[in-house]
Amino acid sequence: MRILALDHGTKRIGVALSDETKTIAQPLEYILAEPFADFLERLKKLLLEKEVDLILIGMPRNMDGSYGPAAQKVEVFVAALKSAITVPIKLWDERLTSTMANRILIQGKVRRDQRKEKVDKMAAAILLQSYLDMGI
Repeated sequence: MRILALDHGTKRIGVALSDETKTIAQPLEYILAEPFADFLERLKKLLLEKEVDLILIGMPRNMDGSYGPAAQKVEVFVAALKSAITVPIKLWDERLTSTMANRILIQGKVRRDQRKEKVDKMAAAILLQSYLDMGI
């Protein structure tokens, strides 16, 4: 069984997947956030294909630890997911994951036009790896 991580965005949702030992996170893909029905269909397919037993979703927080408008959007997203799927969902602090993802892609000399395509799934992988490293 594996963990699937989602980095929620208004346009794209980054997806990452753990290995079966739940040790290493890998960027998988991104899924367009809208229309939600199409996103849900792709997510359900991934959950079955990859034998996922937990979904980890990044919860945006301000640097002082408080929650802002982005966190409210994630809460609405999670509520919609919970009514459509049975796989357990866990929220995880995602502070600076997108910044770290961009930095890694820049260091890897990924062109700006290609970074947009990769940053969401890379942020999901960073989020997932931070969770895996905690050994929870």
